[in-house]
Amino acid sequence: MDSSKDDSSNQEDSYSDVDEIEPKLKYVRMQNDIKGILVNDAASCIAVHPKFLCLGSHWGRIHVLDHQGNNIQSKTLQAHTVAVNQISIDHKGDYIASCSDDGKVYIYGLYTTDNNHNMSLGRLVKSIAIDPSYSKPGGSKKFITGDDKLVLYEKTFLSRMKLSVLCDAEGGVRSVAWMGQFVAWASDTGVRVYDLNSKCSLGLIKWTTSPPALPEHYRCNLRWTNSRTLLIGWVDTVRICQIRKRSTQETPGQNLAEFLIDPVSTFQVDFYISGIAPLDTQLVLLGCPKEPDDSGKSQRPTLHIVDPKYQDSQTICANYLTLRGYKEYSCNDYHLDCLPEENRFFIVSPKDIVIASLYDSDDRLEWLLSHGKFEAALEAVSLNDGRDCKRHTLINVGRVYLDHLLGTQQYEEAGKLCLKVLGRDKKLWEEEVYKFARVHQLRSISSYLPRGDVTLDPLIYEMVLYEYLKMDPDGFLQLVREWSPKLYTVAAVVNGVLEHLLMHNQKQNVLLEALAILYSHDGKYDKALAMYLKLRHKDVFQLIQRHQLWSSVYDMIEGLMDLDADRAIAMILDKDKVPSDLIVKKLQNNHRYLYLYLDALDKKDMKDCKGKYHGLLVRLYADYSRDKLLPLLRRSDNYPIQQALDICSQRQFYPEMVYLLGRIGNTSEALALMTRELGDMEAAIEFCQEHDDEELWNDLINYSLNKSENITFLLQKIGTYVDPRLMVQRINPSMEIPGLKKALIKMMCDYNLQVSVQEGCKKILSGDYFNLHERIVRSHQKGIFVDDDQMCGACHRKVIVRDPRNLVVFYCKHLFHEECLPDLENVENCVICNPGKDKFK
Repeated sequence: MDSSKDDSSNQEDSYSDVDEIEPKLKYVRMQNDIKGILVNDAASCIAVHPKFLCLGSHWGRIHVLDHQGNNIQSKTLQAHTVAVNQISIDHKGDYIASCSDDGKVYIYGLYTTDNNHNMSLGRLVKSIAIDPSYSKPGGSKKFITGDDKLVLYEKTFLSRMKLSVLCDAEGGVRSVAWMGQFVAWASDTGVRVYDLNSKCSLGLIKWTTSPPALPEHYRCNLRWTNSRTLLIGWVDTVRICQIRKRSTQETPGQNLAEFLIDPVSTFQVDFYISGIAPLDTQLVLLGCPKEPDDSGKSQRPTLHIVDPKYQDSQTICANYLTLRGYKEYSCNDYHLDCLPEENRFFIVSPKDIVIASLYDSDDRLEWLLSHGKFEAALEAVSLNDGRDCKRHTLINVGRVYLDHLLGTQQYEEAGKLCLKVLGRDKKLWEEEVYKFARVHQLRSISSYLPRGDVTLDPLIYEMVLYEYLKMDPDGFLQLVREWSPKLYTVAAVVNGVLEHLLMHNQKQNVLLEALAILYSHDGKYDKALAMYLKLRHKDVFQLIQRHQLWSSVYDMIEGLMDLDADRAIAMILDKDKVPSDLIVKKLQNNHRYLYLYLDALDKKDMKDCKGKYHGLLVRLYADYSRDKLLPLLRRSDNYPIQQALDICSQRQFYPEMVYLLGRIGNTSEALALMTRELGDMEAAIEFCQEHDDEELWNDLINYSLNKSENITFLLQKIGTYVDPRLMVQRINPSMEIPGLKKALIKMMCDYNLQVSVQEGCKKILSGDYFNLHERIVRSHQKGIFVDDDQMCGACHRKVIVRDPRNLVVFYCKHLFHEECLPDLENVENCVICNPGKDKFK
């Protein structure tokens, strides 16, 4: 703290962290009455109690103040004539004790004069410690002083004072600290701990090195953190010692002290230690630099938070303290006391008192924001969720960060941050959006604007769309696609697009597409469809299906086919929304599109128009897809055969002509086409076999007689269809026929096989005939047993099986009453299975 600063300021002073590491402590200069005290006097020591603090001065006065620096005593205690060396306060805060170089020891009760003392010892008294239980009723009143020896004073019977020399101190007692039954004091040889109950020393912690040249009577810093842990700060060395019980195994059979003191951590620092205090598991060290500055003056003191290890330590943070007059002071002029329960630390110099306390959530956030660490601040307030913060919230921290991002032109990051910070607060969103608008960066926030349950004023979305319209037409189109038309006034945006199109010629197609979407949002579907067709954009199909615009399709069939024929046909055929007659009429001048439509229509198998357009399809298949023509001719009867034959004749589609000639009975001409034009003997044989006409076989044989290879082929194939003699007798004997021998052998084998099969079939047929006749007669003569639930095949009455001779049963299991078959002798077959052969009444 700089002495040139206004002393009336009660704000946190700026302490520079050497490495800009986030500090753990904040600093406030003590104000109020302490200001006047230090103007006319100087602080020499301090003692802090949870209720108050006592400040000793160079003029021998003791000031009792609250923690804010206000006097709480009606008058100042003039305890000594020279500087107060040390002040000690009992546990309850009822009594204070002080000492000075004037040889006096002063015991003062704040609430009673009982047990007060004002003693003159006749020697320099450097240290004093009052019994922590001094104010306990009925207890002994004790205090300890330190000079060249350590002396215990105890009030006895009749208020007499008993003196006990506990130890001689080499170089004098430098400081004393009392906790419970243990007293620790420091001398030039080290630190000794004394057990008042056992009246014995627990051991000496020796200095490892001799102290360097220091100001007269360098003060060793002792502090108990609890009844068993002692902190020692000596020159530039820190030790943490622990009191533990001695085990019987350590010194069996010896009568030694019950407790031992052991160092648990020792480490060195690079400054002189002016004070030491606990902070949870860490330590707070008040340090004074060893070397002067360039002008030979003292440097600023420092406050360090360190994490102790066994033989080392880690510095958590270190802050330079700009105390008044620091250039004139040495390490012995500074003091540090604390309130461990509150983690508050009182740093004292002759002309200044500063209170350091842990940063709370608000303090930490303020530091992070002031040092530009916005992301860390935002993370901290998000994790805290406002539980410990009184001055900061996620929203105000986030808005500070937003202002910073906008100021540094980090617009994309600012847009992302809005989504995290502003939440569902409509008013905040609108306020922040206008900030983006002022710097023409609405595009950066457009992706994050609320569009769900919470929406903003339509003007906000329109502003964003207008900015995209002017600066990024592609982005404008994307927003029009993504955003619900409920967010903005569609008519206003349409007008804006039309005005822009009139003034600019860039990105015309992009804006026309956006305009088509806007028209559809506005219910002007005819304009939207016209726009899509003009752009040749396939979204027109989606628009038609979504809004059922089938009546609008009638006049744009060909345009839709131009855009995407397959998709247009699929849409038209879906649910039969558009009459097929209308489509055929609209496409009558565009045969290719008509072909595509009728082909898809035929595949759909619509009952109401099945085969209706097959006559038209014949010509279209002939023009665009011949492979589909013959299958159509075969499966359909719904086309003019002669017209189809003419179409095929014009194009010389011989397979199709063969089929059509066969259908109209002109088999001879069909066979001639197969043999002369197609040269397909295999198909010709199959054709003759299919029609089973002797004249066709003769025509085929006549055609083949002049071609030896055809003769060979026929001899191998027709043996099973016709009498081979018909062909063999007509072959020119002088004709050379390759493979004739093998062909004749195969022909004769096929013919013999055919004859054999026919004879076998005849025998089987004759046998079956006589067997069936015999069975009919046998069943008539002998009768058979049948089920009672069977019916007569003639009268349909239920058969009663009593005398089977009254029944006639055929091999097919049909049965009749004899009286139902009046001409029984002439009945050879079942009249149900063969109704045309035998009749009955």
